[in-house]
Amino acid sequence: MSESHIVGCILGTAVGDSLGLPYEGVSRSRSPRLLGPPDRQRFFFRRGMVSDDTEHTCIVAQSLIAAGTDLDEFVRQFARRLRWWFLALPAGIGRATVRSCLKLWLGTSPKSSGVFSAGNGPAMRAAIIGAAIDDVDRMVDYARTSSRITHSDPKAEFGAIAVAFAAHFARHDSTIEPALFVDRVSDIIGTDGDELTKLLRSVAQSVSEGQSTSEFAVQVGLERGVTGYTYHTVPIAIHAWLFNQRDFRHAVTSVIECGGDADTSAAIVGGIVGTSTGESGIPQEWINSICDWPRSIDWMRDLARQLDESLTNAAPIKPIGLNPIAVVLRNLFFLGIVLFHGFRRLFPPY
Repeated sequence: MSESHIVGCILGTAVGDSLGLPYEGVSRSRSPRLLGPPDRQRFFFRRGMVSDDTEHTCIVAQSLIAAGTDLDEFVRQFARRLRWWFLALPAGIGRATVRSCLKLWLGTSPKSSGVFSAGNGPAMRAAIIGAAIDDVDRMVDYARTSSRITHSDPKAEFGAIAVAFAAHFARHDSTIEPALFVDRVSDIIGTDGDELTKLLRSVAQSVSEGQSTSEFAVQVGLERGVTGYTYHTVPIAIHAWLFNQRDFRHAVTSVIECGGDADTSAAIVGGIVGTSTGESGIPQEWINSICDWPRSIDWMRDLARQLDESLTNAAPIKPIGLNPIAVVLRNLFFLGIVLFHGFRRLFPPY
């Protein structure tokens, strides 16, 4: 187990999330005019904050720490943390996640709390599973279980498995042959996932032909932006990773430039590429420009080290927590900035 992969995944997710957040919901054609290029954080002056993409990644990490090697305990830990995360008034939650959290609070078992949705929520938190868990079969079980707690549509599950496996590949190989990656994903998800396999084969062909991620997005009909549908988000994110396997800066900016659900797309790509490069491959100025609390960069580093310790010893540990009052206050502040950005888009320059 290498701590650097886990640190790189968590911080890579946070950096991608913080860079993409101001571009959330902005179309590909409007982004440069409205906000400028995604070469720095623009959420709160020249600083960035993180959203549910990073928060869920950290919740999965905490649950892995607390569960050790017990999958059933992971389910209980993740469901419990998801309930309290929801109660802290996070902004911008997907409808499926809202409904599943309500079901959990009403006493529904985590095994049946998922709603039938193919949203990208499970995919956004899957990279840390691939970065942390070495055994492929076990990794798939955790990605599948994590997905089903909120989303019961198999498409969401297949997307999460593809992202987890991408991080797994990135962790073990410096460069990955796109066609080989798709073949391995196809073997894992089987014939039920043929639709995703077909999309990923088009990704591999596009990468081999030297087509940029934004060009590929236009080719598959996403010229107005990448939606939150997992079969839109995951192929675009996988393309950005395969095209820029160890170039964190270009991988993240290229997917943000596609527009749409930019923070989630960038968080996924950042998590995968960060797993490959470690923290040293992530631009330091982007890490330093994240200004968040109480889930700070130092807190995330400590969480990553604790996860590495838990996995190395194959034993559960009490994960570091957060002050719930501080989380609520932070979320209210965050919501205010989100609303400001929403109103800002009503006025020129569009």
